[in-house]
Amino acid sequence: MNVVKSTGLLFVLVFGLGVMPAFSGEASVKILSPAEGAKLVASARNKITYDVTPGPRGDHTHLYVDGAEAAVLRKLKGDYDLKPLARGDHDICVKVVDKGHTPIGVERCVKVAAQ
Repeated sequence: MNVVKSTGLLFVLVFGLGVMPAFSGEASVKILSPAEGAKLVASARNKITYDVTPGPRGDHTHLYVDGAEAAVLRKLKGDYDLKPLARGDHDICVKVVDKGHTPIGVERCVKVAAQ
């Protein structure tokens, strides 16, 4: 089989049958730590551990603390040191954004308490 026929056959198998390539999976965000409801040490550097699949529309992620952008996360998986938090309840969110830094609607948030 020549290259043109092979490429055409691959195109039909992948796209003609409605099968999407593996690299275009759905976007998802996991916050591995801290857990929902975790008690963090106020005025200490706490870590967030995350794992992101940006999907076909996403490019990178932003970190938000209490609704304010705290960081641009260029790695799709890893840890980030949070700035010290004031005592009280806080929302920590990781949002998938596109190249224009616009959220695409895929995010994960956890509520924590700094003591």
